[in-house]
Formats: sequence, C-alpha cells, structure tokens
Amino acid sequence: MKHRPFAVGMRRAALVVALGLGAGVLPAAQAANKPSPKPSADKAVDAAGGPLPANAVARVNNVLITQDQLDQAVHAVNAPDTPALRASLKNQLIARELFRQAAEKQHYESRPQVAAAVEQAKTAAMTAAYLRDQVKPTPVTDADVKAKYDAIVATLGENEYKPSAIAVKDADTAQTVLTQLKKGTDFAQLAKQYSQGPGAAQGGALNWISFKTPIQAGNTQNWPQPLAEALVKLPQGGVSSAPVQIGDAYWILRVDEKRPTQVPQYDQIKDVLRKQLEQVALEKATAQVVVDLMKNAKIQQQ
Repeated sequence: MKHRPFAVGMRRAALVVALGLGAGVLPAAQAANKPSPKPSADKAVDAAGGPLPANAVARVNNVLITQDQLDQAVHAVNAPDTPALRASLKNQLIARELFRQAAEKQHYESRPQVAAAVEQAKTAAMTAAYLRDQVKPTPVTDADVKAKYDAIVATLGENEYKPSAIAVKDADTAQTVLTQLKKGTDFAQLAKQYSQGPGAAQGGALNWISFKTPIQAGNTQNWPQPLAEALVKLPQGGVSSAPVQIGDAYWILRVDEKRPTQVPQYDQIKDVLRKQLEQVALEKATAQVVVDLMKNAKIQQQ
C-alpha cells in the first residue's frame, strides 16, 4: 500500500505526457536526460539501487533526474511552487524518461519522422544562436522613449473614440450589412458573421483612437485617412450611412463611445513604448543582416 500514491501519480503523469500536455512544461527534460556512464561490475548494484546523489531527485534505470531539471520544470509552468506541484512534475519527468528509454530501446531515433524533427530542432537552435550573435539592435535610450511619447501626444486630438468596425470584401455584402443594421440587427452580431477585419471575433470592437482635426495625411495613427475622416464625423452611437472603401475592402464604422482625450502620463506608458522601440530596432537590425547575406548569395525564385 505504501507504493499506491506513487503508482497513481505515475499513471496520471504518463497520461499527461502521452497526450502531449507536458511538452511545453518540461522543455529541458528530454535533452538533459542522458544515460550515465555504464558502471563497472563491482558498482552495478550501487548504481541500480544505491542512494541518490545530492543533486538528484530520481533515478530511472541508470539515468538521473536532477534537481536542476525539476527546478526548470517548476519555473516553466509559471505556477506557485508547492510540494504537490513538484511531486506532479517529478512524476512527469520520470514518465517522460521511461518513454524516452523505451523508444530508444526500439530504435525510434532511426525513424524518418524522428530524424526530420531532430534536424528541424537543430536548425532552429543553430539559427537562433547565429541571430543572437549577429543581430545587434541599436540600443533604445531614455531620450528615444521620451521623443516617441512626445510624438504620439502631438498627434492626439481634442476627443478620442472607441470604435467598432465591420470590413467586408464587396459592395453587395456591405449593403446587406447596412440594411440589417437599419432593421435593428446587433452590430456585434453582424461583425462576427460578416467582418473580415480586425476585432471581428470581438464583435468588431477596436481600441480607443484620437486624431487631430482637421485630419491630416500621415497624422492618423496608422489608420487610412478616409476611415479617420469618417470616424470623427460620427456622433456617439452613430453608424456609417455608407461604406468607406479602402482598397478592396468596404468598411462600416460605429462610434461606441466618445470622450475628451485622456493622455496617459509618461511614467505609465514609457515601458510599453520602450518595448515597441526595441522591437522596431530588432526588426531593423535583422533586416540588415538579411540584406548583407543576400549580397553574397545566389538566390533563384519563380
């Protein structure tokens, strides 16, 4: 009876791993679990059943599962570190190692799909390491962040709007939507049914937006200028009387809320702006590496 809780835990752990639920939880386990050097004959008994080393939490046949592996697994799940969590994750590590050993014993490593997955993982790791060494983004300074903040504030108008939008691919569908709206059909319902634009799954709801008026080209927060002009003309609760064509899409707007523009304090938004600028710098540096590599590459395309 003393072994029953462990057996139950192992059955649950095996089920979790078999269903693939542990794949993201235990990222280091499979790579780290390597068989220990084969023990000599006079130490075989100790290796198989002797006390565990101080840095180990389990031994599966002749493979140790270390405390570091368990700590990494706990960190990966981003949950409160409790004895129950550690026991569950340790059982998952043990189950995964059992699976690995069984697969290795039956030479699964020689199967084409396994070899392909290993090659893909190798390529991904090698590429990531190369990019870490070669891509050198320009550091984002405090002055850069403040300048970005000031530039955004300069584009804000007196009022800000909380819009919803329905974007469809043809004029006939747009007219169908407008007809349904005039009959009282719910805007969000129609957005979920017809829209192929942003926020469709959320009933077309978009984020707060503000523009200086009159609308000026290049000063529309990345909105197409005709959409921005249509939006600021609507009252709160107002819906477009006609679709606004942008390229191949036809847009219908509604102003859910309208209020005086609320400018966030610099300290409240500076971290978000810094991350945005760092992402832009990373993309720019990555693009430059691509350009440099292409200079000496022979590339054929159809």
